[in-house]
Amino acid sequence: MAEKKKIGILGASGYTGAELVRLLLRHPRVEIVLLTADRRAGQMMGDVFPQFAPYDLPRLVAIDSVDWPNASLDLLFCALPHATTQKVLKDVFAKAPGIKVVDLSADFRLEDASAYAKWYGHEHHALELQQKAVYGLVEVYRRDIRKARLVANPGCYTTCAQLPLVPLLKARAIETDEIVIDAKSGMTGAGRSAKEEMLFSEVSEGFNAYGIGHHRHMAELDQEFSKAAGKDVMVSFTPHLVPMNRGIFSTIYVRGRRGKTAQDFHDILAKHYDKEPFVHVLPFGKAPQSRHVRGSNMTFIGVVADRIAGRAIIISTLDNLTKGASGQAVQNMNLVLGLPETAGIDQPPMFP
Repeated sequence: MAEKKKIGILGASGYTGAELVRLLLRHPRVEIVLLTADRRAGQMMGDVFPQFAPYDLPRLVAIDSVDWPNASLDLLFCALPHATTQKVLKDVFAKAPGIKVVDLSADFRLEDASAYAKWYGHEHHALELQQKAVYGLVEVYRRDIRKARLVANPGCYTTCAQLPLVPLLKARAIETDEIVIDAKSGMTGAGRSAKEEMLFSEVSEGFNAYGIGHHRHMAELDQEFSKAAGKDVMVSFTPHLVPMNRGIFSTIYVRGRRGKTAQDFHDILAKHYDKEPFVHVLPFGKAPQSRHVRGSNMTFIGVVADRIAGRAIIISTLDNLTKGASGQAVQNMNLVLGLPETAGIDQPPMFP
């Protein structure tokens, strides 16, 4: 049997860090040898997340205690807060030149430094790394990811919207100035840190929009949709918070170009994703539910004709912690390390 790849996770005490551990524990070709946390340093992973108590995992340590030149890691997952990642990875790459990284933050997703400064409120602190980063939407950039040293894992909202829309934009099948994305996220999308507005009594039995007109994922959508269309594209995007733990559910409204219909959109998507392991296009007229993909690395897409001629309603759903974050990160890891792309992430969805 081939020697297992040695893997580290920075920020293992957050939701995406825990999801990475859950997925990697069943991966046949890797071994978790490093887990870091800030406030939880010194604790066992099973103390922070009791579901991991039966497993032999390394103790959580502080990032600044890691001996990077001697860590002997094949790949490092970075699940740290935005902005923090830039400075940490700059230091890691300087001390461990041969390491490969999949970053789950937004720090390396935007190619334009001025766009990053505009949307995140400060200049980028590792532009030399940004120039080498590859955007990690596997179904679009698979070939580039295989050769990457630093992969910028896409956002959950953006993955859910790009998978149905990028093929349609590349096919010039839809009008670029009439795209509306109405998206909903489960609570884990807000992270694990204690926040007053995320208390149970503040979010249960309710439904609200946020980041209206200025959500940071808009920059990511603008960048990728413009590349797909070959011209500047700006879409209308509004995220909502719903009282469920996991999931992204996007209702997308589009209008066809030059007589293209909802059936044409479905045909384009069904053909495009016919061989993809983690994107499933439902029969025409059928719509998925968020519970249909829970705990899996799948994205389900449905296309339904609107009653208005030439328009269509596209439903896209994924698990924000899996295909929207950690599952996609493992998918990227598999490509970077030359492992089977589906290894460790081929489990079916959980239901109910």
